[in-house]
This record gives sequence, structure tokens and C-alpha cells, in this order.
Amino acid sequence: MRVLPGTETRRRIYLMRHGHVDYLNRRTVESGAIHAVDLTPRGRMQAAAAGRALAGVEIDRAICSGYPRTRQTAEGVLAARDNPPALEEEPALVEVRGGKMPPVKSRAELIRFMSANSSRKLTPDDTMYEGGEVYAHAQARAVGAIERLLGENSWHTALIVAHEGLNRLILSWACGAGLGAMSAFEQDTGCINVIDFDREGADGARRILIKAVNLTPYNWLKHGMNLTSLEALFERDINDKPPG
Repeated sequence: MRVLPGTETRRRIYLMRHGHVDYLNRRTVESGAIHAVDLTPRGRMQAAAAGRALAGVEIDRAICSGYPRTRQTAEGVLAARDNPPALEEEPALVEVRGGKMPPVKSRAELIRFMSANSSRKLTPDDTMYEGGEVYAHAQARAVGAIERLLGENSWHTALIVAHEGLNRLILSWACGAGLGAMSAFEQDTGCINVIDFDREGADGARRILIKAVNLTPYNWLKHGMNLTSLEALFERDINDKPPG
């Protein structure tokens, strides 16, 4: 089994959220194909910044959910490499399926509703909206994808590009606090989380170490990033120009 240098059994996952998108652009609204939304120029800038930050890291595996926004983010990260690994798709890492949202009358009302919904403490049977995927089921499929990856011995460092809700479910599992911790984890667009895994010992226990959460290479200190990631996604920027 390949392991991180200087360790006996440790492996690392760089877990990213995709870069910035605009879910309310005309094409997406008219088609209803939210899953097919592309990165904005800001999102591509965020992916490139992550690529520069990770340029010196040896990455054996690169995996995305298969949605365009995660594929484009991963491609932006890998573009900084001379010999990047092949980009794989893992459907179990797609975003939590939301269900039917109640009607809203304005963008501001939409933000308030979604913010309140995302910050509530969850129980195993909760869904995002009516008819949506049960959070516990979404967490199980996400963790299953991680477990399958850990069952393969050909890598020591992997890049995974997924989604806000799914990353929060993975982090709440990794810290051992369960679904109730999901709302405590912020995931800004283009962020990087660092999670280490020690191999299971004779007692069957696996040690999980969360080394870093919600790192944003395009703004390490988050100066001026005063909105939640959800509020920022729905903030209207007509020109959508990267800062600076």
C-alpha cells in the first residue's frame, strides 16, 4: 500500500468544493438543469488558484462527481501539472438531491429560506425539501465512495472535487459528530479540506485526522468574505469579474 512519506499507514484526501457558479443565470433557469451549470469566470479563477496551491503536491488520484462544475474545477486544478493523473468520475459524490422547494417571491426570500434550511440541526430522516434525498442516505453513499477509495492500495494522495452539502456530510462523518455537525462546516466555493486516514489496526479502528477545513487559496485570510457560501452564491454580480 502506498502511504504518505514518513508515515506507516497514512493517506490523504484533498477534498474540494467546486468553484463559483450562477444557478440563476437565464440558461439554467429556463432549462431547469441545475446539475449542468458551468463555472463562472470567478469559479475558473478559484480553480486556478487551488491548482497553484496544490502544484507541489504529488496527487495519485483525481476524482470528481461528474457534474460539469466539479469536472471543470478539477480540470482547472490539474492544469497546473505537467503529468496530471487521469480525472475519474464517481456518481456517488453528486450533490444531495434537494426535492421540491416551496415557492418564493424574490431572490432575497430565496436566500433567507435556503440559509435557514441549511443551518438547522439535522436528524437522520431529514431531507432538504419535500421529496428530497434523506441526508443520512446521502451521507452513506458519500462515505461509501470514500471507503471504496480507501480500499484501494495504489495511492497515497487523492484529490476529490465534490459539492457543498456532500462535503459537509463527509466532514461531519470524519469528525465523528454525525449529522448534527453538518451545519457547523462552512464550504466556500473553490475551498480545500485536508483529511488524513490511518489504516485500520488490529482492533479494527481507523484514525481520521481533519488537518484543515475550508481553505480558500484565492483569499487565504478570507478578508472581505463576510457572507456565507450560500449567500455569496446568490449575490448578483453583473459583470462577474474576479476580485483584484
